[in-house]
Amino acid sequence: MPSSIFSSEDAVVSAQGPNAHHGPMSPGLRLTASDRPGIAQPVPERDVPPLPWLKMLAIAVVLVLALTALWEWRSRALGYEAGDLGTDPSAWAEQWHRLASENPPAVIVGDSRILFDTDLDRFQKMTGVRPVQLGLEGTNAEPVLKMVADSQYKGLVIVGIADQSYFRDSIGIGETSMKAAKWESPSARLSSQLYRGLRRQLAMLDDDNKFSNTVGKLDHGWVPGARGPYDDVWKLGRTHDDRQFSLWTEVERNGFVRAHAIRMWMIIFHILKPDAKVIAHTLAKTRADVAAIRARGGEVVFVRPPSAPALRAVEDSLLPRAKGWAPLLKAANVRGVHADDLPAIKGIAIPELSHISAACQGVFTDAYVRALTALTPRLRLRADAPPPLTSANCPKWIETTPPRQ
Repeated sequence: MPSSIFSSEDAVVSAQGPNAHHGPMSPGLRLTASDRPGIAQPVPERDVPPLPWLKMLAIAVVLVLALTALWEWRSRALGYEAGDLGTDPSAWAEQWHRLASENPPAVIVGDSRILFDTDLDRFQKMTGVRPVQLGLEGTNAEPVLKMVADSQYKGLVIVGIADQSYFRDSIGIGETSMKAAKWESPSARLSSQLYRGLRRQLAMLDDDNKFSNTVGKLDHGWVPGARGPYDDVWKLGRTHDDRQFSLWTEVERNGFVRAHAIRMWMIIFHILKPDAKVIAHTLAKTRADVAAIRARGGEVVFVRPPSAPALRAVEDSLLPRAKGWAPLLKAANVRGVHADDLPAIKGIAIPELSHISAACQGVFTDAYVRALTALTPRLRLRADAPPPLTSANCPKWIETTPPRQ
């Protein structure tokens, strides 16, 4: 009978299944689960084909380096710079914590004007004091002043304002930095340190140089009626150690970039129109902030940096000096320095109407610091302070690329 001639070998084959494999396999094939019944299948077994792996690795490395070099070259050709540390919430938080750890003689709070228009080196040469720079782009200075009032800081607080930026209820884009000062994860701090270290060497890591941002700036009319990157504020400043900011070179020399910045200021400052309620609320908050700082031995002064005539006309039409600046000083019982009262900066270069050129930054700093030394004993001119500067000491900005229509 058939059963009498069924061998043990046939039994094994039957148990292993019809697809069981015995002996060496052809190159490139692999054992599957059906070839190994009852055996765990952690990793399929496959022959590794003989390929020039080292050569392939070398080619991949060369391609990566070549593309990186090309990207870096293109970034620098567009005006981005290695060493520009960017706007980093962690960097702002680090400076904020210095108020508690060092109690420095002076700290600057404010929006982008006092941030871009202050030369920390010039300030230090004149007074021996290097202030902590806490200015924030696109941010209302009052909430930061409130943070100082709630701290234990006892030094001089220099509050730089663009009137319409200060007289509003919203905080602005700097809120992320303010939150980082209150709490920041260790991973966020470490990431910031690593990123800043790389940015010292590579221009291509500039935040504004992201592919999505770059593509969006090529043409602002692709989709009619859609709001795109052309409707946002682009890169304006460059940043170095101690949060030393200055106006980005491309804003001065590239007509298209500058025209875009002017367009945005004209839109934004037409929108920022405070009503009587906002003005009264701002005056009350400032009065309380100043009182809290003075109660523990500190002092507050205000500085109003300049804006170009075309933009100043818009500002004055919506919040003139008599309705903003003057009531602010009176309500808070503080003293201040207004750009209009500084003859030395008359005619100073303001390429995009709102921020002083990098070359003229020291001139404005020189002028307002000298004025502050006459208003408060917290600042004194050094005996070896450099001589005064005027707008004649800084060159006019030179346009090398005409505006694009």
